[in-house]
Amino acid sequence: MALIVLVVIVLLLAVVYITLYNGLQKAKVYTEESWSQIDVQLKRRNDLIPNLVETTKGYAKHEKETFAEVVKLRNQLVAIPDGDHQAKMEVSNQLSDTLRSIFALSESYPDLKANQEFTKLMEELTNTENKIAYSRQLFNSSAAAFNQKLLTFPSNLIAKIHHFTKVDYLSVPEEQKEAPKVSFD
Repeated sequence: MALIVLVVIVLLLAVVYITLYNGLQKAKVYTEESWSQIDVQLKRRNDLIPNLVETTKGYAKHEKETFAEVVKLRNQLVAIPDGDHQAKMEVSNQLSDTLRSIFALSESYPDLKANQEFTKLMEELTNTENKIAYSRQLFNSSAAAFNQKLLTFPSNLIAKIHHFTKVDYLSVPEEQKEAPKVSFD
């Protein structure tokens, strides 16, 4: 009888161990998948940028510095290794800021604003920027769920045994946290 109880306890512990390990693996995979969603949207934006630059160049010839900066940042973003999430997001944030200045060109150039190709590209880039923001939120949520499993008992024991490590959240640059200055001059 004692042998049966011992076997049941060992089987129960094995089931708990496997369940906890699989839960950690699922959370890790979900976090990796959510980063992949960010990568997909960054690639989509990178594919749209050359079309936007070409469409806009003819209207705003004196904005060459802005276009050069967009192309430079796009190329930097493509060159960053896949595992360096923070660097990718830093360059992506810079690129988003620079793209805003191209979006603002349409206010200075009514013909550009009326250009259907430009309008279509602007809509696609705006949608992509929104998807990037959503994907960042999803990544941080999945990272939080994963990190929570690393810290809570009993999954933290399994995490330590298998050397699971904390996933860093994507942060917003300090300059983007500042309130915008509004003036009615």
